[in-house]
Amino acid sequence: MSEVFEGYERQYCELSANLSRRCTSASALDGELKKQKLSEIKVTLEDAESLIRKMDLEARSLPPNVKAVLLAKLREYKSDLNNLKSEVKRIASGDLNAAARDELLESGLSDAVTVCLGFSILDALWF
Repeated sequence: MSEVFEGYERQYCELSANLSRRCTSASALDGELKKQKLSEIKVTLEDAESLIRKMDLEARSLPPNVKAVLLAKLREYKSDLNNLKSEVKRIASGDLNAAARDELLESGLSDAVTVCLGFSILDALWF
């Protein structure tokens, strides 16, 4: 097996575990702190993608019998990375969904106040 690939593999496994922990902690945050944490996570995701590319290049440069084994491992790592990316998107979209919900509720509340005020004025005119 390639020592270079193994080095990248160790780095990726550490990054992956770190990303999982950071995603878990980011999902419990709100507002600007959550945005900041997601920004940091995205930078780490880019580092992980870079390691995947390096592992891919290293694996493809090796003899076929070793290459096949390493490319199989690499597929697992790519799948793991895609799962992490999906998790980050889910966490980020939670902010968007909450913001959209709040905006709808606020506009609905202002509409309700307008309607109530309209009825109050009509009631006053009616009587």
